[in-house]
Amino acid sequence: MSTSGFTTIDFVILVVYLLLVLFAGLFFSKKDMEGKEFFKGDGSIPWYVTSVSIFATLLSPISFLTLAGNSFAGSWMLWFAQLGMIVAIPITMKFFLPIYAKLDIDTAYDYLERRFDSKGLRVIGSLMFIIFQLGRMSIIMYLPSVALATLTGISVNILIIVMGVIAIIYSYTGGIKSVLWTDFIQGVVLLIGVTISLFFLARDINGGFGEIFSALGDNKFLAGDEAIFDPNILKTSVFMMIVGAGFNTLSSYISSQDIVQRFTTTTDTKKLNKMMITNGLLSIFIATAFYLIGTGLYVYYKVQNPNDPGSSIAQDQIYAYFIAYRLPVGMTGVLLAAIYAASQSTLSTGLNSVATSWTLDIQEVITKDMDDKAKTALARAISLGVGIFAIVISIIMAHSDIKSAYEFFNGFMGLILGVLGGTFALGIFTKKGNKHGAYAALIASALVMVFIKYGLPSEAVSIWSYSLISISVSLLVGYPVSLLSPIKTEAPKFTTVSDIKEIKEDPTNPIR
Repeated sequence: MSTSGFTTIDFVILVVYLLLVLFAGLFFSKKDMEGKEFFKGDGSIPWYVTSVSIFATLLSPISFLTLAGNSFAGSWMLWFAQLGMIVAIPITMKFFLPIYAKLDIDTAYDYLERRFDSKGLRVIGSLMFIIFQLGRMSIIMYLPSVALATLTGISVNILIIVMGVIAIIYSYTGGIKSVLWTDFIQGVVLLIGVTISLFFLARDINGGFGEIFSALGDNKFLAGDEAIFDPNILKTSVFMMIVGAGFNTLSSYISSQDIVQRFTTTTDTKKLNKMMITNGLLSIFIATAFYLIGTGLYVYYKVQNPNDPGSSIAQDQIYAYFIAYRLPVGMTGVLLAAIYAASQSTLSTGLNSVATSWTLDIQEVITKDMDDKAKTALARAISLGVGIFAIVISIIMAHSDIKSAYEFFNGFMGLILGVLGGTFALGIFTKKGNKHGAYAALIASALVMVFIKYGLPSEAVSIWSYSLISISVSLLVGYPVSLLSPIKTEAPKFTTVSDIKEIKEDPTNPIR
């Protein structure tokens, strides 16, 4: 076992990993890709690569460092949020993916323009996503780099710059294809690293997995005051966690460009469905592994070794502490590479999705008739500029007290971005919904959610109810407004659920 933390061998492993990611990204960018190939790939990307990419994108390094801490300090209550996949995935597969595939959309917000005949909605949706991503990328680079700097002794500035530069290089050169393949590598590293660390932890515990499962039966799975079901949907319960988290995830699947961009790589719904199911299984598996690790850390440090220095470590740092001081030399490097992998996959996805959204949703509206070469050049310039911006902000955060302000900003924009899901739902599920109703839905749900978030006590409404409320408000406001202010033309063909049967029965359609 390693008792000295980060060693030279671990450093070599981390460097080799970073070089591998860089060379892989450059390898997949050798082909000169322009236009749609730069944004959507060349059709050669296997579905399982895209599926792992979605998984790696959704699992941020913040989750990597905190999920185990949740079960270390408390119960498995938050684990049930991962089961929201069983709500989000079937709805996405049945109602949204056939329409997205048939329309062959370029971005998530391309759907809003086509459905509601409104370039304004497309631009607003894109801007909300871009602002959210700018804040998110800076935080994603900052927080794990600070944790790694503490464990490794490497300057936090160097860690931030290296992470940013590598992601910029392969995002800039190869577009979505490089991002997807490097995400795949990073996702595999993450899965292997976390799984191996769980078995090393079980080996350290007297009684192994048996003791971990025994602890789960002793109020570590669910505490006595945690309800399985509460008829008040504004209160947290296991049922509300599953349903509420399911609608939170659904909003990301249907309206967040970084996820929807993966759907645009193919128009074959069989492949899209495989992506979704595999992503769900991977997400539930890794969450279960993290929570088993957290319970195992509780047994090891709190029950069996209460005098170990690790027993007093903060919950969000306990897993990183275990990686540095209890794993064998070499394995520490692999796990730290996995943390870095979670950061880089989220960062590279952010760079590429922001560049795509700005180019196709905003710039193309302003500057019509851009050719593929101009679009690709602009997207590359945006990737470079956004990457440099994120690096600078992350370094500023690392040397100031700006963290709390940025977390407030990020949380606010994340809340507003979630409101978009209701507008998409209005478009998909109602044929009479129009742009007047869409604007009303967007404004009303945003106002309601901001009031709930910042105008009410935090315990008044469970955060797991947020998406349910915002989608409900969007439909309850948007549909009547649409009826009261009708537009002569109805919803375009193949943009609502009423068209799905026709889409599936079309003999010339590759998505049958």
